[in-house]
Amino acid sequence: MPFIPILLVTHVMLAVGFLVPSVLLPFGLRVVGASSSAGASRAADRRLVRALVAVQESGTIALGAGVAVTGVALAVLLGAQLFAQPWLRIAVALYGANLAIAFFIQRPGLRRLLGLRGRPPWGGDGDEAADELRWRALARRQRYVSYLMAGLIGLIGFLMMSKPELG
Repeated sequence: MPFIPILLVTHVMLAVGFLVPSVLLPFGLRVVGASSSAGASRAADRRLVRALVAVQESGTIALGAGVAVTGVALAVLLGAQLFAQPWLRIAVALYGANLAIAFFIQRPGLRRLLGLRGRPPWGGDGDEAADELRWRALARRQRYVSYLMAGLIGLIGFLMMSKPELG
């Protein structure tokens, strides 16, 4: 079955692409936020952030469906005995945890940050410096979540590549 490596690479690329916007957006917002407060126009940074937002908003269904279809195809082609491997079960559980973090923590937090630019939900008491400090604090928290998600992706990659004997 010569197409299994192609299917596997496609599955991994879709799975990583599914999480990349949630991991990278807090850092992109940091760059755009810094450039906008300095008054400089950084069109390339803004385009990247817009592209990541677009992928997160409208591309997640297609990417998620692609991950599911390629995952099922791999399971059918490689057989059920593959799921007897403890490293694979742990990797799938970590991926599920990462998806939950992305959906329930990171995505709402990013939406809140994107909505805060220009009109803070706390009423914008007129103190722009305080509003900017609040935005930066929220953005910092979102970056910490990104570090966690990136660490989980790295651990999943390690498990997939090393296939350690855990049982």
